[in-house]
Amino acid sequence: MTAIRAMERHHMTGDPPPDPVERFDEVFDAYFAEIHRYAAKRLGPDAAADVAAQTFLEAFRGRRRYDPIRASVRTWLYGIATKVVGKHQRAETRALRAHARLSPGRGTEEHTERVDSRVSAEGLRGRLAGAIASLPRGQRDVLLLVALADLSHDEVAAALGISYGTVGSRLNRARTTLRKALGGTNPMLTLEEQHG
Repeated sequence: MTAIRAMERHHMTGDPPPDPVERFDEVFDAYFAEIHRYAAKRLGPDAAADVAAQTFLEAFRGRRRYDPIRASVRTWLYGIATKVVGKHQRAETRALRAHARLSPGRGTEEHTERVDSRVSAEGLRGRLAGAIASLPRGQRDVLLLVALADLSHDEVAAALGISYGTVGSRLNRARTTLRKALGGTNPMLTLEEQHG
Protein backbone atom coordinates (compact mmCIF):
# COMPACT_ATOMS: atom_id res chain seq x y z
CA MET A 1 0.00 0.00 0.00
CA THR A 2 1.34 3.45 -0.85
CA ALA A 3 1.93 6.03 1.83
CA ILE A 4 -0.94 8.10 0.47
CA ARG A 5 -3.48 5.30 0.77
CA ALA A 6 -2.11 4.32 4.15
CA MET A 7 -2.41 7.90 5.41
CA GLU A 8 -5.98 8.17 4.16
CA ARG A 9 -7.08 4.75 5.46
CA HIS A 10 -5.47 4.93 8.88
CA HIS A 11 -8.54 6.08 10.81
CA MET A 12 -11.07 4.14 8.77
CA THR A 13 -9.53 0.68 9.01
CA GLY A 14 -7.53 0.79 12.19
CA ASP A 15 -4.36 0.09 10.23
CA PRO A 16 -1.32 1.58 11.90
CA PRO A 17 -0.46 4.97 10.48
CA PRO A 18 2.37 5.01 7.97
CA ASP A 19 5.71 6.29 9.07
CA PRO A 20 5.61 9.74 7.41
CA VAL A 21 9.37 10.14 7.69
CA GLU A 22 10.02 7.04 5.60
CA ARG A 23 7.20 7.45 3.08
CA PHE A 24 6.73 11.18 2.57
CA ASP A 25 8.77 10.85 -0.61
CA GLU A 26 5.81 9.03 -2.18
CA VAL A 27 3.51 11.94 -1.38
CA PHE A 28 6.08 14.33 -2.86
CA ASP A 29 6.47 12.23 -6.02
CA ALA A 30 2.72 11.87 -6.49
CA TYR A 31 1.75 15.53 -6.08
CA PHE A 32 4.69 17.88 -6.58
CA ALA A 33 4.06 18.47 -10.30
CA GLU A 34 0.35 19.13 -9.72
CA ILE A 35 1.00 21.61 -6.90
CA HIS A 36 3.72 23.28 -9.01
CA ARG A 37 1.25 23.73 -11.91
CA TYR A 38 -1.32 25.23 -9.54
CA ALA A 39 1.26 27.67 -8.16
CA ALA A 40 2.36 28.61 -11.68
CA LYS A 41 -1.22 29.35 -12.67
CA ARG A 42 -1.75 31.51 -9.60
CA LEU A 43 1.57 33.38 -9.52
CA GLY A 44 3.35 32.64 -12.77
CA PRO A 45 6.30 30.35 -13.48
CA ASP A 46 8.89 32.43 -11.62
CA ALA A 47 7.31 31.89 -8.20
CA ALA A 48 5.95 28.38 -8.79
CA ALA A 49 9.03 26.44 -7.73
CA ASP A 50 9.35 28.42 -4.51
CA VAL A 51 5.65 28.02 -3.67
CA ALA A 52 5.67 24.29 -4.41
CA ALA A 53 8.83 23.75 -2.38
CA GLN A 54 7.44 25.76 0.53
CA THR A 55 4.18 23.79 0.34
CA PHE A 56 5.96 20.48 0.68
CA LEU A 57 8.26 21.78 3.38
CA GLU A 58 5.25 22.87 5.43
CA ALA A 59 3.47 19.59 4.67
CA PHE A 60 6.52 17.62 5.79
CA ARG A 61 6.78 19.63 9.00
CA GLY A 62 3.06 19.13 9.69
CA ARG A 63 2.77 15.56 8.44
CA ARG A 64 1.98 14.17 11.89
CA ARG A 65 -1.02 16.51 12.14
CA TYR A 66 -2.51 15.31 8.84
CA ASP A 67 -6.04 14.02 9.44
CA PRO A 68 -7.36 11.75 6.68
CA ILE A 69 -10.88 12.13 8.03
CA ARG A 70 -10.86 15.85 7.19
CA ALA A 71 -9.33 15.68 3.72
CA SER A 72 -7.48 13.58 1.19
CA VAL A 73 -3.74 14.12 0.89
CA ARG A 74 -4.29 15.99 -2.38
CA THR A 75 -6.84 18.34 -0.81
CA TRP A 76 -4.63 18.85 2.25
CA LEU A 77 -1.74 19.86 -0.03
CA TYR A 78 -3.92 22.30 -1.97
CA GLY A 79 -4.93 23.89 1.33
CA ILE A 80 -1.29 24.36 2.28
CA ALA A 81 -0.42 25.63 -1.21
CA THR A 82 -3.24 28.17 -1.09
CA LYS A 83 -1.94 29.49 2.23
CA VAL A 84 1.56 29.76 0.78
CA VAL A 85 0.16 31.57 -2.28
CA GLY A 86 -1.59 33.93 0.15
CA LYS A 87 1.81 34.90 1.49
CA HIS A 88 2.68 35.86 -2.07
CA GLN A 89 -0.62 37.70 -2.58
CA ARG A 90 1.03 40.92 -3.69
CA ALA A 91 2.83 39.08 -6.47
CA GLU A 92 -0.41 37.41 -7.59
CA THR A 93 -2.29 40.70 -7.57
CA ARG A 94 0.50 42.44 -9.50
CA ALA A 95 0.55 39.62 -12.07
CA LEU A 96 -3.22 39.74 -12.55
CA ARG A 97 -3.23 43.53 -12.86
CA ALA A 98 -0.35 43.41 -15.33
CA HIS A 99 -2.30 40.95 -17.45
CA ALA A 100 -5.34 43.20 -17.20
CA ARG A 101 -3.30 45.97 -18.84
CA LEU A 102 -2.16 43.78 -21.73
CA SER A 103 -3.97 44.41 -24.95
CA PRO A 104 -5.80 41.39 -26.34
CA GLY A 105 -3.79 41.45 -29.56
CA ARG A 106 -0.39 40.65 -28.06
CA GLY A 107 1.39 37.55 -29.31
CA THR A 108 1.64 35.91 -25.91
CA GLU A 109 -2.06 35.07 -25.90
CA GLU A 110 -1.76 32.63 -28.79
CA HIS A 111 1.26 30.95 -27.21
CA THR A 112 -0.53 30.70 -23.84
CA GLU A 113 -3.51 29.01 -25.46
CA ARG A 114 -1.24 26.35 -26.90
CA VAL A 115 0.60 25.83 -23.62
CA ASP A 116 -2.42 25.59 -21.33
CA SER A 117 -6.07 25.82 -22.31
CA ARG A 118 -7.22 26.33 -18.73
CA VAL A 119 -7.41 29.50 -16.66
CA SER A 120 -4.00 30.65 -15.50
CA ALA A 121 -2.30 33.78 -14.30
CA GLU A 122 -0.35 33.77 -17.55
CA GLY A 123 -3.45 33.35 -19.74
CA LEU A 124 -5.85 35.78 -18.16
CA ARG A 125 -6.45 38.96 -20.06
CA GLY A 126 -8.09 42.32 -19.73
CA ARG A 127 -10.99 43.02 -17.47
CA LEU A 128 -11.23 39.42 -16.23
CA ALA A 129 -7.71 39.49 -14.78
CA GLY A 130 -8.37 42.88 -13.22
CA ALA A 131 -11.64 41.67 -11.72
CA ILE A 132 -9.97 38.57 -10.26
CA ALA A 133 -7.21 40.75 -8.80
CA SER A 134 -9.82 42.92 -7.09
CA LEU A 135 -11.63 40.02 -5.43
CA PRO A 136 -11.17 39.62 -1.68
CA ARG A 137 -8.60 36.92 -0.95
CA GLY A 138 -11.17 34.40 0.33
CA GLN A 139 -13.29 34.67 -2.81
CA ARG A 140 -10.24 34.53 -5.08
CA ASP A 141 -8.90 31.43 -3.30
CA VAL A 142 -12.22 29.60 -3.63
CA LEU A 143 -12.68 30.61 -7.26
CA LEU A 144 -9.17 29.59 -8.28
CA LEU A 145 -9.22 26.28 -6.37
CA VAL A 146 -12.37 25.39 -8.30
CA ALA A 147 -11.13 26.76 -11.64
CA LEU A 148 -7.46 25.76 -11.52
CA ALA A 149 -7.33 22.70 -9.30
CA ASP A 150 -10.75 21.26 -10.22
CA LEU A 151 -11.56 20.78 -6.55
CA SER A 152 -15.15 20.10 -5.53
CA HIS A 153 -16.95 22.32 -3.03
CA ASP A 154 -16.31 19.68 -0.34
CA GLU A 155 -12.61 19.59 -1.19
CA VAL A 156 -12.31 23.38 -1.20
CA ALA A 157 -14.02 23.49 2.20
CA ALA A 158 -11.58 20.92 3.58
CA ALA A 159 -8.55 22.58 1.97
CA LEU A 160 -9.37 26.02 3.37
CA GLY A 161 -10.91 24.88 6.64
CA ILE A 162 -14.24 26.59 5.92
CA SER A 163 -17.80 25.30 5.67
CA TYR A 164 -19.39 23.96 2.50
CA GLY A 165 -21.88 26.85 2.60
CA THR A 166 -19.08 29.40 2.82
CA VAL A 167 -17.50 27.90 -0.29
CA GLY A 168 -20.78 28.25 -2.17
CA SER A 169 -21.38 31.82 -1.07
CA ARG A 170 -17.81 32.95 -1.81
CA LEU A 171 -17.90 31.31 -5.22
CA ASN A 172 -21.28 32.87 -6.00
CA ARG A 173 -20.07 36.34 -4.94
CA ALA A 174 -16.88 35.94 -6.99
CA ARG A 175 -18.83 34.89 -10.10
CA THR A 176 -21.27 37.78 -9.63
CA THR A 177 -18.39 40.26 -9.33
CA LEU A 178 -16.72 38.84 -12.43
CA ARG A 179 -19.95 38.88 -14.42
CA LYS A 180 -20.47 42.58 -13.54
CA ALA A 181 -16.87 43.41 -14.43
CA LEU A 182 -17.39 41.76 -17.81
CA GLY A 183 -20.56 43.76 -18.51
CA GLY A 184 -22.93 40.88 -17.82
CA THR A 185 -20.98 38.34 -19.83
CA ASN A 186 -20.66 34.89 -18.31
CA PRO A 187 -17.01 34.66 -17.15
CA MET A 188 -16.88 30.97 -18.03
CA LEU A 189 -17.80 31.71 -21.66
CA THR A 190 -15.14 34.41 -21.77
CA LEU A 191 -12.57 31.97 -20.45
CA GLU A 192 -13.58 29.38 -23.03
CA GLU A 193 -13.21 31.93 -25.82
CA GLN A 194 -9.77 32.91 -24.57
CA HIS A 195 -8.57 29.35 -24.23
CA GLY A 196 -10.67 27.38 -26.60
